[in-house]
Amino acid sequence: MNKIFIILFLAFYNLFFIGSLSLSEENKVKIGLLVPLTGKNSEIGKQVLKATRLALKDINSDALEIFPKDTKSNPNQTLDSAIELDRLGVNIVIGPVFYENLIYLNEVKNLTFLSFTNKTLNLPNNVISTGINSTSQLNTVRKFIEQNEIKKTIFLIPNLDYNLEIKQGIKESKIKSFKQYSYDIDPTKLTKQIEKITNYSIRKQNLIDEITRLENSDDLNKEKKIKNLEKKYTIGNVNFDSIIIADFDESLKSVITSLLYTDVSPKDKFFITFNQWFDVSLLNETASQPIYYPSINKKNFEDFKEKFLIEFNEEPNHLSLLSYDLVGLIYYLSIKNKVDEINKAFNKKNSFKGKIGVFDIKDNKINHQLNFYKIEEGEIKEIF
Repeated sequence: MNKIFIILFLAFYNLFFIGSLSLSEENKVKIGLLVPLTGKNSEIGKQVLKATRLALKDINSDALEIFPKDTKSNPNQTLDSAIELDRLGVNIVIGPVFYENLIYLNEVKNLTFLSFTNKTLNLPNNVISTGINSTSQLNTVRKFIEQNEIKKTIFLIPNLDYNLEIKQGIKESKIKSFKQYSYDIDPTKLTKQIEKITNYSIRKQNLIDEITRLENSDDLNKEKKIKNLEKKYTIGNVNFDSIIIADFDESLKSVITSLLYTDVSPKDKFFITFNQWFDVSLLNETASQPIYYPSINKKNFEDFKEKFLIEFNEEPNHLSLLSYDLVGLIYYLSIKNKVDEINKAFNKKNSFKGKIGVFDIKDNKINHQLNFYKIEEGEIKEIF
């Protein structure tokens, strides 16, 4: 009798245990990760993978599971890996990293992809851009402009593949611009273009004309006045109060150098640019200061870098911080929604506070609430 009872008990226990496992698996959030784990961009992918594992450790929940797959930075391999993730029953995917790898993902209709790209135009319907897009940055710039009652702003936009994104960001942020100019990043052409934008030749001629006028005048103080004028490069003001330069790295520095050459100084006009990820090389460009830009929260970024360094003994790239936050965002959405409806949550209005800042979610789109900084006297200072 006891033997029969034990057999029945074990059979019931096994049935219950298997059922519990099945239920547990159903309630788990399976997160796919599409990043380059081999090839020329493998270091980026490996750091993103480490950051997601760090996020899992910090969240400390059995409800999340990561499934990494290699894209090899190739659109066809990205599609193959996405199909594999779909077969595994993944609920949502973090990645891919690069915009070029998105082109075939509309073929995997069951999945939503949280791509690291900051481009928002011409995305497949199931891809959400999670990068720091132009609209997020220009919303923050607009706040600064309004606070400082800046009346006339011009945009300098390079002739590169993201110029349409910038123009869309200007439109969506409803930032008031006086004029928009496109420029060629080739240094041999750039200065001539900046001269034209700033009316440099006219202002230069104004100076020459004024010196000539004084030389031919009866003014008793003309020698002193001429000496003062000879210290100048131009006479006359430019017709704007601030300049937004949609550029980065050495190209940004070239634009600022050309502005300085044409006698337009950040001491007199607001020089504003886009998110520079706290590029320390700008600290040494004292002639270019002060310069203003929107960015993620600096302290949070530094705290994350320290945590990542302790855990992995290496400095993280900025995509690592974004991937860390995306795991937290998915966990947050999984608490508020059924596991099989996490994808739909991106159509609803939600806000999530991560290390980068606040994610604003609506209509299958993510914008970020950013901080605003200036570099002045070799230091990065927070404005708001």
